[in-house]
Amino acid sequence: MLVSLAAWMQSHGHEFGFFRVFQYLSFRAVMAAMTALLIGILLGPWVIRRLTELKIGQPVREYAMQTHLQKSGTPTMGGVLILLSIGLSTLLWFDWTNRFVWIVMLVTLGFGAIGWVDDWRKVVNKDPEGMRSREKYFWQSVIGLVAALYLVFSISESSNARVLELFLTWVKSGFDVNLPPKAGLLVPFFKEVTYPLGVFGFVILTYVVIVGSSNAVNLTDGLDGLAIMPVVMVGSALGVFAYVTGNFNYARYLLLPYIPGAGELLVFCAATAGAGLAFLWFNAHPAEVFMGDVGALALGGALGTIAVIVRQEIVLAIMGGIFVVEAVSVMVQVLYFKYTKRRYGQGRRILLMAPLHHHFEKAGWKETQVVIRFWIITMLLCLIGLSTLKLR
Repeated sequence: MLVSLAAWMQSHGHEFGFFRVFQYLSFRAVMAAMTALLIGILLGPWVIRRLTELKIGQPVREYAMQTHLQKSGTPTMGGVLILLSIGLSTLLWFDWTNRFVWIVMLVTLGFGAIGWVDDWRKVVNKDPEGMRSREKYFWQSVIGLVAALYLVFSISESSNARVLELFLTWVKSGFDVNLPPKAGLLVPFFKEVTYPLGVFGFVILTYVVIVGSSNAVNLTDGLDGLAIMPVVMVGSALGVFAYVTGNFNYARYLLLPYIPGAGELLVFCAATAGAGLAFLWFNAHPAEVFMGDVGALALGGALGTIAVIVRQEIVLAIMGGIFVVEAVSVMVQVLYFKYTKRRYGQGRRILLMAPLHHHFEKAGWKETQVVIRFWIITMLLCLIGLSTLKLR
């Protein structure tokens, strides 16, 4: 919004030298992070108080860790604070003509709405399970596929009109349109190595990344501060990739695909980092509020969408390794339990408890030890991911 205001003032002959700084993406990114941080910290006490008054307390499943039973009743749905901080800050500092930021915001809010319904059912209906898996997965799939169908043609085009034109051409041609090389799967650590995906391949990959990332972050959100800090670190690293990918000179020098307009995502990533740190202020152990599905699903979906736009799906899996391992631990545990129950008549477990962070708790680690060690691992993985900018 401020970018448009500054441009309007200059076009009408107003000379305000300070407003020229709004043209610099790096400045707007820093201001977006600061704005989101301040909004989150200032509104945090009010949001927590309102959630407490509405009796929106976290229900704890009967089979959960015994040490977590004392957390029952802690205000949840704190993800509303994160989304509010991100939304207000991003709207204030990004270029409203940028389509990539809009699609990321729509995906974020869409997944946030799913999480809201899930959390609301847990609280109002007193149902610890919330929204049933099939229903949740259906709506996630709808949003993921719509985003994928838009992004598959917008990566190489600069206008929504051209995106629509390409989509119609694809339909009329019998779903046979070749995508440019930069829409392929980029392999890190190798110079200019990409695998062509085609339209269907791109859509499937994008769908898996967005929906998978959303659910992975949601599964990770089980301890005080465990999910939010990795989101901040991974989101910040993706912001670097967005800045480089959206700059022709940097992209050419680092042998990355140039995606016009992708650089503006740095503002969204910075706002996410600021909002996440503000939330951590209240979510640090012992947590005053939990983000709930409304925050976890939304943030995961945002990370996945940004990774697709900047063509760093594999790097996202590296940097978000904690999210990947947490999700895989649940899948392996469930599949092995079902397999052994069918074969031996009694289900067996590989881990003491899933997701993985509960396994370490059962093994004797304190909650804060699990959280901080997972943060350290994520920091290392993000550095490895950032090293792919140059190590080729």
